[in-house]
Amino acid sequence: MILKEVRKNKTKTFFIVSLFFVLVTLCVYFLSLIFFEDSLVAITIGLTFSIFSSFISYYNSDQIILSINGAREATREEFLQVNITLETLCIATGLPMPKLYVMESESLNAFATGRNPRHAVICVTTGLIEKLDKYEMEGVLAHELSHIKNYDILVSTIAIVMVGFVTILSDMLVRGRFYNSSNNKNDNSNSIIQLIGLIFIILSPIFANLLNLLISRNREYLADASAVEITRNKEGLISALKKIEDLSKPMENINKATESLFIADPKKSEEKDSIWSTHPSTVNRIKKLQNIN
Repeated sequence: MILKEVRKNKTKTFFIVSLFFVLVTLCVYFLSLIFFEDSLVAITIGLTFSIFSSFISYYNSDQIILSINGAREATREEFLQVNITLETLCIATGLPMPKLYVMESESLNAFATGRNPRHAVICVTTGLIEKLDKYEMEGVLAHELSHIKNYDILVSTIAIVMVGFVTILSDMLVRGRFYNSSNNKNDNSNSIIQLIGLIFIILSPIFANLLNLLISRNREYLADASAVEITRNKEGLISALKKIEDLSKPMENINKATESLFIADPKKSEEKDSIWSTHPSTVNRIKKLQNIN
């Protein structure tokens, strides 16, 4: 079952990277046309930038996401118990010890990121550390380790960074069009660039939402079930989810693109499941956990 899910996620990652390789190439191509008005030069710049951005997304996406969320390393000296709990779980699962990071926030939340189990990161909030007991923390960390083991992190992390590239480029495209229109009297060319820029501006947030949906709610259900297999204690995760639901505050200044990474909706805006939800409702997650024998 797990091997099947890993293969699915690797295939999904290839699809996402390929899709955004094409989108980024087109964005840069039309942006280059504004300034160089040479198709060969534009496509060369577009392909070069796409290769570069894909490389960065694969190898540095975890550090980009940690930086966006203001996370810092959780040292053993400062967070000894969390480190020990994570080490114990890694020994039980046979997974390499991921790097542990912390976010300064009263909200109760956590996420995992990285490209594979050997290059993975788990980040927890200070609020989570303060409010959860040992068994509840085990449940949350086991949930995040399950995302790592199932390669969910590869899909979600790359998708988030690539969405950012397309959004930035589409904004540059429209800004470049307005700059060019004041210096170029070719109405036909300007109209085409304007239309393409408008299309990309409309599509960027739609693609962001679609990618959040690709990171299906079933990923969270599967990670919950896998966490119980690891800890042999479903009550710990159930209790943790209840605390996250009841005690957690909405996270301020959270980057919208990274919301789907967290164990629970950081904005606390989703009370029930819908086709646009990035997270399943806590009530449904607890029901599924309670049905595990």
